[in-house]
Amino acid sequence: MATALRIVAALAIAALILVPLFGSEYLISFAFTTFLFVGMAYGWNLISGYTAYVSFGQISFFGIGAYAMAILVAKLSWPWPFAALAGVAAAALLAAPLGWAMLRLRGPYFALGMLGFMQVLYMVASAWSGLTNGGEGIYLPPVRSLRPVYLASLLMVAAGLGVTSMIDRSAFGLRLRSIGEDEIAAEAMGVDTTRAKLAAFVLASIFPAMAGGLYAYRLSYVDPSSAFPASYEVQVILMAIFGGAGTVWGPLVGGVLLTGVAEVLWARFAEMHLFLFGLIIVIVLRYMPEGLVPLLRQRAARRSGPVLPKEATG
Repeated sequence: MATALRIVAALAIAALILVPLFGSEYLISFAFTTFLFVGMAYGWNLISGYTAYVSFGQISFFGIGAYAMAILVAKLSWPWPFAALAGVAAAALLAAPLGWAMLRLRGPYFALGMLGFMQVLYMVASAWSGLTNGGEGIYLPPVRSLRPVYLASLLMVAAGLGVTSMIDRSAFGLRLRSIGEDEIAAEAMGVDTTRAKLAAFVLASIFPAMAGGLYAYRLSYVDPSSAFPASYEVQVILMAIFGGAGTVWGPLVGGVLLTGVAEVLWARFAEMHLFLFGLIIVIVLRYMPEGLVPLLRQRAARRSGPVLPKEATG
């Protein structure tokens, strides 16, 4: 079984790498958009899925990455890969003091605090016309080919999967889970919850910042509305929860499935696709509150049956 899974994974990776060579522009664009959402979902999952600190402001780092890309490329003529990495660095540097302040809040206060921070950044981007051009926005050179940014977005998803997998199997991941289960008990057991939460918060800022930079470069334009789209925040949260928050594969599964479902509904039911999409989400969350990946694991465990001790089987 393990060998079969490795073969399937290898074939899937090869197919994704070959998409820019043989796929149509539509397929490349659709896959690129999907990867952006999956990358952001991995970022949200690191802080909210594992520690249960539900954030409504991860799109703030998306906007920072988008504006870093726009300013460095359009005004300073930086190559776009370096501009994207600079946006990631800027987001991480801002996330450290921001997390130190925000993570002192708990429950809905943390969620509202992050939402308020996003609004602050939106107002700054609108008012600081000398740097951001305000509501007029910043125009970037048009993208000649989607292939380079597609591969960059694929690497971002691979990094999100790899980082989450390493954290999930590490002592650090165990500390994050203990915070999510009962933070007071974790502190009583000697867990440095402040340091663990802050590290997770900084890591969680990296992926939306990279996604924002790639999105801005692909769009060739950035203004406050495109840099801080609140609807993207909601979609990312739904994707992570649908797939399974606090799991390694949840953001990937949820992101791919929901993006595909949304595309099919839009193509077949253009006038009702939002209603149908929302209805599907409500039904899924009603009957699969823990997400798809945990549900599949539970069913697989039931089919395999309980494992008896060796003494009982001997």
